[in-house]
Amino acid sequence: MVVVTCSGLSAHAQSLDHFARQWIDQALESTTELSKQSVLRPEVQIGNLDPRLQLAPCGRVEPYLPKGTQLWGRTRIGLKCVEGPVAWNVFLPVTVKAWGPAWVMKKTVQANAVLQPGDAERHEEVDWADARSPIVALPEHWQGMQAAFTLVPGQAIRQNAVKPPQAFSVGTEVKVVTAGTGFEMSAIGQALSIGLVGQQARVKLGNGKVVSGVVQSGGTVFISI
Repeated sequence: MVVVTCSGLSAHAQSLDHFARQWIDQALESTTELSKQSVLRPEVQIGNLDPRLQLAPCGRVEPYLPKGTQLWGRTRIGLKCVEGPVAWNVFLPVTVKAWGPAWVMKKTVQANAVLQPGDAERHEEVDWADARSPIVALPEHWQGMQAAFTLVPGQAIRQNAVKPPQAFSVGTEVKVVTAGTGFEMSAIGQALSIGLVGQQARVKLGNGKVVSGVVQSGGTVFISI
């Protein structure tokens, strides 16, 4: 735990910034997406406390992360006085950037259009923490996907920007393939749900039985036994 020790308000405005940054640097090593993505380079920007605050002198200040917040993007950390004549608790605004490689749109792609390899290019310095939705780091995870909304040049590809392509709609006649060790059989049924590639879909067979399987790129529903 990082502790700020200061004798008065005039002295600890700078001290709070220094120790807040020290605490953030330590916390970033284990509590955010940075710990999962070693390729990311953190950049911390410390904001300012409200100048109208009148904080009493404090012998020991402890930084902490408020409940429901994270050290990612625009956020805040708490600073509380635990040894002083007056207990106080304030919040310091901070911005945590996470620079790393990402795929960025080269041209406009309309909503529901399928993304092609030439639609985006790799940039080495993109702020992953600039938005809540995670970056799609691997090209195979966005190529062939549909744009969830209109994507514009310079926009980093994030998980909320793409969706699986639709292979069929409700009521469509689809082929159901069931396979197991040493056998494979197929049947025709009617889709009871929208068929998104790679997702589960429900199909009603000719005998009335309802089955579920994974939608393939060609529109077939595959069931593995």
